[in-house]
Amino acid sequence: MLADDLYAIRVARHGLVATEKLAAAKVGIAGLGGLGSHIAMALARMGVGHLVLADFDRVDLSNIQRQNYTLAQVGELKTEATAANLRAVHPDIRLDLYPDRLTPANIPGVFAGCSLVCEAFDDSDQKAMLVSTLLAQTQARVIANSGMAGCASGNLIHSEKRFDRLWLCGDGESDVAVDGHLYAPRVALCANHAALLVLRLLLGYDEP
Repeated sequence: MLADDLYAIRVARHGLVATEKLAAAKVGIAGLGGLGSHIAMALARMGVGHLVLADFDRVDLSNIQRQNYTLAQVGELKTEATAANLRAVHPDIRLDLYPDRLTPANIPGVFAGCSLVCEAFDDSDQKAMLVSTLLAQTQARVIANSGMAGCASGNLIHSEKRFDRLWLCGDGESDVAVDGHLYAPRVALCANHAALLVLRLLLGYDEP
């Protein structure tokens, strides 16, 4: 009954057409840190019906400073902790959990059927590997994220279309190796740019 009530509220807030499009969507998220954990929560709250969550890591005490976890979840697999958080707001969401390291060999299978995949890795080499594999071996549209370190103005963070199936969110410049810090508001701001872009693409808009 609660799931029905939540669906009815989404219809009232978003309209029937948008609600049904979101409920039918399957979206992948690669990495469940400061970016991915917040992207996942935003999509769940909007009523996206099916998420594929991939991360081999566990929640660490150092993650609490900027990631969407609680102290009680320290030590849990990020896939399991994220799943619990999402089901707390979207009880009938479909979740596929992959607590393994992503490689060019398994990426096409892990994200099979996803119309969109959000890249949410920290390491630049892993970002490049994921994006190139998805573009070469799947038909998914890809949202990558780059540049959210430091405490520069949030107005510098934006979304742009790079190629036919690739979009980029962030300021494109800031790097934790240079700026030295990752702050919760700026990381979450980039994550919500990505989540909003997912929404727009699912609803049929082609530009950020």
